[in-house]
Amino acid sequence: MKIRVGFGFDVHQLKDQHPFVVGGVTLEHHKGAFGHSDADVLLHAICDALLGAANLRDIGFHFKNTDDRWKGISSIILLQETVKLLTEKGWQVGNIDAMLCLEAPKINPHIPAMQKNIAEAIGISTEEISIKATTNELMGFIGREEGVVAYAVCLIEKI
Repeated sequence: MKIRVGFGFDVHQLKDQHPFVVGGVTLEHHKGAFGHSDADVLLHAICDALLGAANLRDIGFHFKNTDDRWKGISSIILLQETVKLLTEKGWQVGNIDAMLCLEAPKINPHIPAMQKNIAEAIGISTEEISIKATTNELMGFIGREEGVVAYAVCLIEKI
């Protein structure tokens, strides 16, 4: 069996009174991530990990932030499109391990819903999706709640 590992990273600026979508879940918070799509930092990092593992470039190559087709779009759709690209090349997703880094809001209560959204978009079990969160101990742009960061690794297998 042929397997590959991929790594993804994403960062988005946080703005007051802006929606905050993470893992396909809209969080209640006074700030939210800003971007061309819904700015779902977690799903963008996962897409990059999957695309990288399959040697298919990155999320910006496939879903350009200058293309109006992707303006305001749900990143769940971007994840589904990413999985289609992998499937076309003969790959399937084995598992995903992701980490969010932000000061607030608390992510833990939302992890099961995020896992469910991601599992449904990819077509795998929630047992194959690990999501964790940490703070930056009030340091830097994350500590000042100016931005949010996500990291993801994945395993893909040749079908």
